[in-house]
Amino acid sequence: MATEVLEGRGRSHLRQTLAVVALMIMAPLLGRLLAGGDPEVYLRFPPRPLEPAPGSFSLPVFTLYAVLIVGTLLPFVVRIIVANRRTADGAPAPRTASAGWPRWGSVALVALLIVWVIAWVPIPGFETLRRYSFTPLWLAYIGVISAWIRQRGGRVLLCEQPRRFLALFPASALFWYLFEYLNQFTGNWIYTGTGVAEHDALNWFVRSALPFSTVLPAVLVTRDLFATWPTLSRGLDDFIRISPPRPVATAWAVLVAGGLGLVAIAIRPDTFFSLVWVGPPMLIVAIQAISGERHLFSGVATGQWRDAWLAVLAALFCGLCWELWNVFSLARWTYHIPNAQVLHIFEMPLLGYAGYLPFGLTCVVAAQLLTGTDPRARYD
Repeated sequence: MATEVLEGRGRSHLRQTLAVVALMIMAPLLGRLLAGGDPEVYLRFPPRPLEPAPGSFSLPVFTLYAVLIVGTLLPFVVRIIVANRRTADGAPAPRTASAGWPRWGSVALVALLIVWVIAWVPIPGFETLRRYSFTPLWLAYIGVISAWIRQRGGRVLLCEQPRRFLALFPASALFWYLFEYLNQFTGNWIYTGTGVAEHDALNWFVRSALPFSTVLPAVLVTRDLFATWPTLSRGLDDFIRISPPRPVATAWAVLVAGGLGLVAIAIRPDTFFSLVWVGPPMLIVAIQAISGERHLFSGVATGQWRDAWLAVLAALFCGLCWELWNVFSLARWTYHIPNAQVLHIFEMPLLGYAGYLPFGLTCVVAAQLLTGTDPRARYD
């Protein structure tokens, strides 16, 4: 019976995955067709934008985006601050038992420092190592963060579910290739200094698959680390309750909205480029809800927003690290953000970091979809 249940879940996840992939591929192609363009030029490998987006600045648009972002985040921030003040005025919060810093964590930390130097310092004869430094840099980061989780008494996916943890790497590569495909329609980031010709698809795949494979593991372990600090999400386990009277109908509406968003990025990319980050999590969560599966937002009916918030924080922190390590990298990328190309932090314009917020949600729900990883943060 247990085997039949697992097989049934596996088939369900496969159907959901195929549905999400099909929608992410077909929706922008439909948009391009409606706009009078040629969809076939986007069905190529490697996926590369036809041209970068215009990096412009518009104060009204910038202000509108800033107000929307701050207005969305502010209630959560206020809730956390108030909850932490109440805790400080009452009984002290229980401490998490420490398991000690593991030896493999020290190895990962040393490796991180060494690779960081190689990635940034133009040492003669190390050019090839610099160009390939991204993957070992993030592997070391994942190891250090996992060791930190263990030291803080948290639950380490690497130790508790090693097979599922390893499955995140190939799943992550597939996952990010879909975003590379979507970027063809918007041209928001361009790779420079890769040393790979566009027509050399095999070489590009070899060089890109490994670094792309570190995205999901990095975000998930960072989320689990942040879960060991209750102050980061205190009060969000009993916050705004959203319980639609017709959940399945609501899920279908979200699915349609997410699909239309991806259609829109191909029709008016300079206007709707931000939907590249909003559309995919809408599609995944909607399909999971329609299938009757527990998803990242299942708990919001009872006011549980903590897991979603931690996913957002984790992706934002990883985003800062991605952009930091990109600064002096040989194989680097640049951004082209319409109406917001101002106030850069590293290569990324300030408002561009808002994309990491829904991207964190996407990482968690995609990990669940592709590997069966629990979308809830791993607490002690």
